[in-house]
Amino acid sequence: MSGSPGRPPEASAAQAALTDAPLVAAMARAPGTRSQAGTRSQPGTVPKPGTVSGPSPTTVLVIAKEPVPGRVKTRLTPPYRPEEAAQLAEAALVDTLRTVAGMPVRRRVLVLAGRPGHWLPDGFEVVPQCGGGLDERIASAFALCDGPALLIGMDTPQITAGLLAPATGADAWNGCDAWFGPAEDGGFWALGMARPEPGLVRGVPMSTGRTGEVQRQRLVDAGLSVRDLPVLRDVDTAADAAQVAALSSGSFAAAHAGLARAVVTP
Repeated sequence: MSGSPGRPPEASAAQAALTDAPLVAAMARAPGTRSQAGTRSQPGTVPKPGTVSGPSPTTVLVIAKEPVPGRVKTRLTPPYRPEEAAQLAEAALVDTLRTVAGMPVRRRVLVLAGRPGHWLPDGFEVVPQCGGGLDERIASAFALCDGPALLIGMDTPQITAGLLAPATGADAWNGCDAWFGPAEDGGFWALGMARPEPGLVRGVPMSTGRTGEVQRQRLVDAGLSVRDLPVLRDVDTAADAAQVAALSSGSFAAAHAGLARAVVTP
């Protein structure tokens, strides 16, 4: 969901469903069971899909891809090898999912390109991404929701529950129709709507330096009152990874520190 001037495509159209959202690292979790719908649940601790697990009416959508070497974070190579880039992507996804898993929101939905792995924590519904461009896939994710929804990607492992709280709290939507999280490169890292309208995302040019500007203006032009979350840097390049790792303390920071001994960041 980020944008940067002149950013080259990360994969061919045939790989598009596996290239526009971030990923994760190995994550220990308590034993759970997987329902036929793809939700990991643990008796007594995780509510059934669609029920309210806390005071928040918000569904959090995490759009992501399976961390497969050569298909994720290709702009990190070089200096990283494809396997190392996938390790960083996986670690970023672990941190993001862990943050969302601890939030008292209505639903937690992983919109995934690929297959879930051992990194998937309990409490998430898992649905496959649709085909098409990133705008279409984001729009389709919002179409899954019948109430307030906040969508985030996986390039910002530095997020915290506190950072997301304004858009996910019990009063997040009082006098507010939409939330917008701008990214430093001109894209966006978060997008929320009180009444999801997929059409407000379809057609927005993705992966450009004006992606965020165009998307936010779409919301305003539709008559929505928009509130902003802080500007964040997302992980696209090795330099991004170094700066984001310095702001993090979880799996991503640990993975980056382990790889930094062998890789010189430009």
